[in-house]
Amino acid sequence: MLDWYRDGGNVQARLPLLSTWLGHVDPKSTYWYLQAVPGLLALAAGRLEQAYGQVAR
Repeated sequence: MLDWYRDGGNVQARLPLLSTWLGHVDPKSTYWYLQAVPGLLALAAGRLEQAYGQVAR
């Protein structure tokens, strides 16, 4: 997922692939990874800031 964020890919579209690889029935089960890896959360937050401007911290 880190590489997907770094390369500017569509993470939302790729998440079902990761879910399948991990054996999850539903991509919602995979979303916790965004919270479990601080670097991944930071990259996701950076995308939000680019898309919507400064995000309150």
